[in-house]
Amino acid sequence: MRKIAALLTCHNRKEKTLRCLEHLYTAKGSQENILLSVYLTDDGSTDGTYDAVSKEFPEVTILKGNGNLFWAKGMNNSWTEALKKEYDGYLLINDDTFVESNLFHQITTSEAKCLEKYGRKGVYVGTTYDESSKSITYGGSIILNRFLYTSKRLDPNGDIQACHLSNANILYVDASVISEVGILSKGYAHGIADYDYSLKCVRKKLPVIIMPDFNGICEYDHKDMYHDFASKSLKDRVSYLYNPRGIDFKSRVRYMKKFFPFRFPFFYTMGWLKVLFPKFYLVIFRNR
Repeated sequence: MRKIAALLTCHNRKEKTLRCLEHLYTAKGSQENILLSVYLTDDGSTDGTYDAVSKEFPEVTILKGNGNLFWAKGMNNSWTEALKKEYDGYLLINDDTFVESNLFHQITTSEAKCLEKYGRKGVYVGTTYDESSKSITYGGSIILNRFLYTSKRLDPNGDIQACHLSNANILYVDASVISEVGILSKGYAHGIADYDYSLKCVRKKLPVIIMPDFNGICEYDHKDMYHDFASKSLKDRVSYLYNPRGIDFKSRVRYMKKFFPFRFPFFYTMGWLKVLFPKFYLVIFRNR
């Protein structure tokens, strides 16, 4: 019997949250070898998410946030609660991700292949695709150049593949990993904490792999953060720079200092150049 804690956080996306949970429980189905517990942090939703989830999925443990946890702190809130009990693994899922029926089979297959190749269990990254275009949206990537911070997303090929960066839209972490790297790092507000986590594991030489096949559907919703800066006032640009749902510059600064210190001065300078002189940046760097 494999005991798995699924971890989610949400804020005012009731329909997507409900659909996410529906897909998760459908994937679990009647697999008697899986004991699934779900921990959901509702971070101050005002759209009735709490009541709807309580009614349709009464078995879900719902934790209340104050509306300022955002993704990283919300996920850690769910993870911290789950750690009060013993599980074999922890499954991080975004509430706008709809897992496919193969997910738990893929986790088992990935574990077997990971043990065979690396001699230990690790972190298994799920790859998602867009429902309409069928193109990859989230998953695992390898770093091509640490100074330029370029990377390449990996396509599932029927076998496990090692990666450096993992999106946590679907991310399975074996319990043995927790004793070495813990849960998501503190100091991150919304995004980037999943990249931090996979790089922490890589530093510890723990296996971080993508699962053999696609594992879910998720629309890509990350637009160019600086796309409309030239039309914003300076005050709005600075506000967006530090907004957790904007660029979240504070978190990104922490991330760059921690893992890419040689790139950090360039990253910091360019970040403020885009804010202070957006038109100059577009002419010199984007329209070449």
